[in-house]
Amino acid sequence: MRSRLITGLSTMLVAAATISGCGSGAGAGDAATTTPSASTSSSPPVGTPTSSTTTASITPTGTAPSASASTPAPATGSVSVTRTLAQGLNVPWGLARTSSGDLFVTSRDTGRITLINLSSGRSTAVGSVSQSVSNVDSGGEAGLLGIALSPRFDTDHQLFVYYSTASDNRIARLSYDPTAAAGHRLSGQKVILSGIPHAVHHNGGQLAFGPDGMLYASTGDASQSARAQDRSDLGGKILRMTADGKPASGNPFAGSVVWSYGHRNVQGLAWDSKGRMWASEFGDKAADELNLIVKGRNYGWPDEEGKGSGSGYTDPIAQWGTEEDSPSGIAIAGGSVWMAALKGQRLWRIPLEGDKLVAQPAAFLIEKYGRLRSVMALDDHTLLATTSNTDGRQTPGSGDDRILVLTVR
Repeated sequence: MRSRLITGLSTMLVAAATISGCGSGAGAGDAATTTPSASTSSSPPVGTPTSSTTTASITPTGTAPSASASTPAPATGSVSVTRTLAQGLNVPWGLARTSSGDLFVTSRDTGRITLINLSSGRSTAVGSVSQSVSNVDSGGEAGLLGIALSPRFDTDHQLFVYYSTASDNRIARLSYDPTAAAGHRLSGQKVILSGIPHAVHHNGGQLAFGPDGMLYASTGDASQSARAQDRSDLGGKILRMTADGKPASGNPFAGSVVWSYGHRNVQGLAWDSKGRMWASEFGDKAADELNLIVKGRNYGWPDEEGKGSGSGYTDPIAQWGTEEDSPSGIAIAGGSVWMAALKGQRLWRIPLEGDKLVAQPAAFLIEKYGRLRSVMALDDHTLLATTSNTDGRQTPGSGDDRILVLTVR
């Protein structure tokens, strides 16, 4: 498929009381790939992003961050792998960092959580999440996915996970006891939200606490595209809730946890320094997307994929051909969005000035480490990235799966 990039611009609409903040089916974004090969050169996607184009004029309902106040990212940059933090992991999916320098890592197919020290790389078994689904046999994309730590984790020791059962996807809260024996540090698993649609493909799964202290979750359409436009359905949405799984104050639709809709399968969430929420999304056959998420907006799926002309839909900031992308996790460092690609086997750098692209996205690490799934920013110059070569989509290499430490400039 001929790759292409079309840029679109969104405006912001943030509630006065809040700061708002893939797998895809076989044959689409998250399709099978070959064993990683040596890095090859690649041109950035075709397009002419510009910083002079302005957004549509919409009066915010609350205090919106000013795009012009943001320091623009440099038009060019680079990334290099500094070291391997951990290896021999099974489909590392979700990452959550503690204030003491440890990293919680979920394993999609085993349901286990591991704690890794960011300095030494020492690994400790934490425990398992109770679920009743097997992906090892089915080759599906469900399992133990996202993880988020309570904003008061240092005192309340609570963590949250997004996981699959045989009938749905759920979000649960657990207690973590650092003094308990290795492998037995989790207890009190309590489901706070259930009934999220589940299928072999398109399960979403990202979890993150936003700068407003609310819990956000991304869901997929569970391979039934009509779910994304049905605001009474939890599929194909970004959700916003309290730590008890209840609709958060200021949500756009009364009595609902839905924050935005019209999504196919969102697997990456991140906030920039001005509180803007960004999300990566799997397309079908035409376009994978990077979106600026605004409260209550409709992002078009399945009526539109990528930039379109339909009234009432919000266009992506950038889009790619699905052959070179299949976006998963994202992180923001140095003013750029760093986006992992599964099928594309690369890491994208997407430089921003506010909500605009300042240059064409550039691809790094092309085919060097295989499929890349999760990205986390430790600071403005350091990222973590996980490989995803044991997920059944290609033959794992020696040491897979790994967590890589990257330096960005």
